[in-house]
Amino acid sequence: MFCKKLKIKFKKLNENAITPTFGSEYAAGADLYSAEEEIVINPNETAFIGTGIACAIPKYAVGLIFARSGLACKKGLAPANKVGVIDSDYRGEIKVALHNHGKEPQTVLKGERVAQMVITNYYPCLYIECDSLDETKRGEGGFGSTGRK
Repeated sequence: MFCKKLKIKFKKLNENAITPTFGSEYAAGADLYSAEEEIVINPNETAFIGTGIACAIPKYAVGLIFARSGLACKKGLAPANKVGVIDSDYRGEIKVALHNHGKEPQTVLKGERVAQMVITNYYPCLYIECDSLDETKRGEGGFGSTGRK
C-alpha cells in the first residue's frame, strides 16, 4: 500500500531544538527531543519539557503526544496526561508534561528523546441532543462487559 508522506512545517524556536526524527522507516511517531538544560524530575512530580519547536499541523489533523516506551519502562517517565493533544491551530512551543511514576529522581538531558508525536486525522463533530439512540447488541454494557463470561 502506497502512502504519500504528509509534510509538516515546523520552526525551531531556539538553538537547542532538534528536528523530529523517526526511529525506523515505518515508525508511526516522530521522536521529540528536549531543548531544555538538564531537568531533574522527582518521584510523583511532573515537569514541562520544552522541545524548542512549533508546528503547523494541517486543518482536520491533530498531533498526539505519546510516551516513548524505553523512557517509560526504564525510567518511569511518561506524559502526565497520558496522551497530549496538539491542535491544528496551535502555533506555540510543543512541550511535554513528563511525570515520574518511579521511586527515584530521574534526569532528562538536553537532546534526549522525551516523547513521540503521531499526526492523524480527526472528524469535526457537532453534538446533537436527542431522546433516544439506536440499539446495538452490546447496549449499555461497559467496563469489561465484552470479555470472557
